[in-house]
Amino acid sequence: MRQRHKPWADDYLKEKNHIVLENASVHKGEWSKVFNNENPIHVEIGSGKGQFITGMAKQYPDVNFIGIEVAKSIIVSTVQKVDEEALDNVRLLNEDANNLLAIFAENEIEQIYLNFSDPWPKNRHEKRRLTYKSFLEQYQNILPDQGQIVLKTDNRGLFEYSLVSFSEYGMKLVEVNLDLHGIEDETNVKTEYEEKFSSKGHVIYRCKVKF
Repeated sequence: MRQRHKPWADDYLKEKNHIVLENASVHKGEWSKVFNNENPIHVEIGSGKGQFITGMAKQYPDVNFIGIEVAKSIIVSTVQKVDEEALDNVRLLNEDANNLLAIFAENEIEQIYLNFSDPWPKNRHEKRRLTYKSFLEQYQNILPDQGQIVLKTDNRGLFEYSLVSFSEYGMKLVEVNLDLHGIEDETNVKTEYEEKFSSKGHVIYRCKVKF
């Protein structure tokens, strides 16, 4: 989806640099100091407009959340939500997720969320999928033993691809749900895309995996 350019985004993000942090790599290995506590840290890659990460932060106040979003025109919406809710357990990074190892130290993150990621359906774009083996290698490095990845999508092709990718990498499937909304999980925090696609009758898939 093409996002409308927001010419004020740069100035706004600089103004809110206590929420959306610049030079993320300087905090590598010291993210607990950023939050000023030793609570577990969860990361959402592709945080969109922030409905999921802010909802999770309110539901789990004893967990610290970091949202990564490359598009400035999108991340500003998340910053506004975090600011309005005064959520001290959320930080945002206007970064590309291609090099997580420059941002996070080994075993520093407890859980990773991949919500409605771009499926990159063409074969030549396989390496861009967030469940491709090169990304899994990075996740394995920053997650501890038994660290978990939670994937949600409405794209059957990406879901099936990811299950195969996880399996070939030797990961353990903790949950494979072919109709998330069918089980009425009250702990499930919906994303904007999740609400949109579900309202159109799309099935929502979810899986949880561990290394």
